[in-house]
Amino acid sequence: MTDSPTLTDRLRDRIYGDDIHPYDVLEREVRRRIAPHHTLFEIGCGRTAPLLRHFLGDVERLWGIDLVDFRVEDLPDGIDIHNADAGNTGLEDESVDVAYSRAVMEHVEDADAVFSEAQRILRPGGSYVFLTPSLWDYASLISMAIPNRLHPVIVRFTEGREEEDVFPAHYQCNTRGAVRRLSSAHGLEAESVRFLSQYPCYFQFNPVLFLAASAYEKLTCATELLAPLRGWMLAVVTKPQPSSSSKSSSASSLPES
Repeated sequence: MTDSPTLTDRLRDRIYGDDIHPYDVLEREVRRRIAPHHTLFEIGCGRTAPLLRHFLGDVERLWGIDLVDFRVEDLPDGIDIHNADAGNTGLEDESVDVAYSRAVMEHVEDADAVFSEAQRILRPGGSYVFLTPSLWDYASLISMAIPNRLHPVIVRFTEGREEEDVFPAHYQCNTRGAVRRLSSAHGLEAESVRFLSQYPCYFQFNPVLFLAASAYEKLTCATELLAPLRGWMLAVVTKPQPSSSSKSSSASSLPES
């Protein structure tokens, strides 16, 4: 027997029923960049790598890292994950075609290290696609104003998420300007930065607050001028292909046989 939908559930279905969730936008963006011979890498894949599982059979290799504990027996064949930090993945140079992360970059303490690591592990032409909260979303602003030690209790109350799955937030890479600066500093190109909206999940516990937050979300979608106020930011950074002049220069510098 299933629980009856709450008033907030019904409001969410009525207001946002046809909207595409940012998680799905991320997956579509990754899918359009992969090929059967590729290596796909998830930063922050979780204990059971739920999103990596969606790509089984679509690429040659599936790799993931996370800081949480996991059990190999919980993973299907074809997925390899290990404990590592986003700034020190342990992967070989230029071994990844596409990397991605979902709700991870806001927790990174050293964004420079992550971008430097992305530049190192990506093959030329490879991409790092990440979905992270926008710094100017009200939830992010509230989060920054509240000490990290209190976040687990608040998230458990508002979203029902386990406290052990809540991590400190730092917001070092959550604006368009930050993505461009970090990309430029580490030899990457900021291909695109888009702001996405979704239903106000933090207010599902109260229908009145949910309606008020929904009205605000719809307002931010009315014009691109307000786009940074939306809940999510989807960024794509790429590692440039070597220029033809660089190739020629390298070739000319080879010793004669």
